[in-house]
Amino acid sequence: MKKKRARAAKPGPWWKEGVIYQVYPRSFRDSNGDGVGDIPGVIEKLDYLADLGVDGIWLSPINTSPMFDFGYDVSDYRAIDPVFGTLKDFDRLVKEAHRRRIRIVMDLVMNHTSHLHPWFVESRSSKQSPKRDWYIWRDAVKGKEPNNWMAYFGGRAWEWDDATGQYYLHSFLKEQPDLNWRNPAMKKAAFAEIRFWLDRGVDGFRLDVVNFFVKDDRFRSNPFAVGRYPRPYDLQRHMYDRDRPELKSLLCEWRALLDGYRDRMMVGEIVAESPDPALAASYLGDGTDGLHLSFDFSFMNRDWDAGLFRERLKAYHDRIPGKGWPCTVFSNHDQVRSMSRYAKRGDAEKRARIVALLLLTMRGTPFVYYGEEIGMSNGRIRRSEIQDPVGKKYWPFNSGRDGERTPMQWTAAGGAGFTAGRPWLPMGDTCRDVNVEAQRADPGSLLSWYRELIALRRKSAALLRGIVFFLESGRDVLAYLREEGDERLLVALNFSSSARPFIPALGKPAAALLSTHRSKGELLDGTMRPYEASVFSLG
Repeated sequence: MKKKRARAAKPGPWWKEGVIYQVYPRSFRDSNGDGVGDIPGVIEKLDYLADLGVDGIWLSPINTSPMFDFGYDVSDYRAIDPVFGTLKDFDRLVKEAHRRRIRIVMDLVMNHTSHLHPWFVESRSSKQSPKRDWYIWRDAVKGKEPNNWMAYFGGRAWEWDDATGQYYLHSFLKEQPDLNWRNPAMKKAAFAEIRFWLDRGVDGFRLDVVNFFVKDDRFRSNPFAVGRYPRPYDLQRHMYDRDRPELKSLLCEWRALLDGYRDRMMVGEIVAESPDPALAASYLGDGTDGLHLSFDFSFMNRDWDAGLFRERLKAYHDRIPGKGWPCTVFSNHDQVRSMSRYAKRGDAEKRARIVALLLLTMRGTPFVYYGEEIGMSNGRIRRSEIQDPVGKKYWPFNSGRDGERTPMQWTAAGGAGFTAGRPWLPMGDTCRDVNVEAQRADPGSLLSWYRELIALRRKSAALLRGIVFFLESGRDVLAYLREEGDERLLVALNFSSSARPFIPALGKPAAALLSTHRSKGELLDGTMRPYEASVFSLG
């Protein structure tokens, strides 16, 4: 009897099946020699990104800003900050990227604005201002702050305004006043700003700190909690200043707005004191009425342990709603690079290859952070060189986020091919040996490994849209199946520097498709070699 052919799913939208590459514009490529990366610099490198095989670029903030938090304090949502270029430059970026079938995702910072944004300038001008309620203002309570809420970057979350005799809320810096998403007029104006970019061809948005958008309408104080010192923010359980249930209806409106355009998406940053896969997944709603994607940061502070990785992956994927879609990320502009996080003496690149294969074969949308594909590690920043407000405030307990934001390493030459001037942050220590030029033509390089993985992913329905099933795989081995239609793949990763036994009961021989250790077609023989990362076809 002929076996019935498995039914394959239809191809999904680009944001489900594509690879998204995060560009931190200040550090990607400086086209004019001022030491700061810019939009023309990104355009220069589009062919590199197309050759790598990415489907979308997420740009960290490029809107006009006084840069108290390097763009996460927007003073004009419809303009490009001059340090990055012009609106004309941005339009050219969209056009050139689309010509190469690369989508553009903008960072959208809408929990707060800059204190110099015209909305806030008007809001603080008078208690009678029509925009007063566009931000969150409160009277003093017994001569003190309205409640005990703390700012994420330190100090109280309330700032006194002498001119109008009230406090305003800022969840981050005092130069970043929080918007009031409960105000219909403000929401209408904010949605108009979003449409401005959608109408210009932007393909999606990364929503900064989206779980902060709605606050408790009774402004209750947060209960105390045991947390990390020295930051007082961590000594509260944040019940009332974020993750409010009322946010669900707001995200439904966001989703309807974006779904009113063709092939648009939004991915949300979900802030938590420790990784919380359930919380991240909850912001997807039922998969049709919340975020399109939400970041789970479980691996930003995970130990190098196959069992822990499996546990976290399964916890996240088990909570994804039936119509929802996961995403995977190991590095970004706020967290230590994976190359540094998982480094172990001479094993750093071997581990980086495992991370790459996991990132690009796991079910969901992979996000690659600039330089991750060549093995960039965190740069060393002296105290006198710190730019990040977090590092300036909390050094030496927390040196800030500058280390993961050092300029892209294009060549071994002076300025590493990033700039002809003095870079805004010092170049990384590894730029002489770890750079695009040194790896581009080397078939054994980490860059070539990324290209091969992305190419394999692109032509595999199982990797693009298939189900995932985690296997019991013994000590130090992480293994899972990816299946779609008649295509069945086995992914096996040995986290150890020693060989490990691995004999999965799959009923069919496993032939290597892509491997750090095996030639194509070589069968799995019951042993995973040290730091082996392989994709096998189950014929």
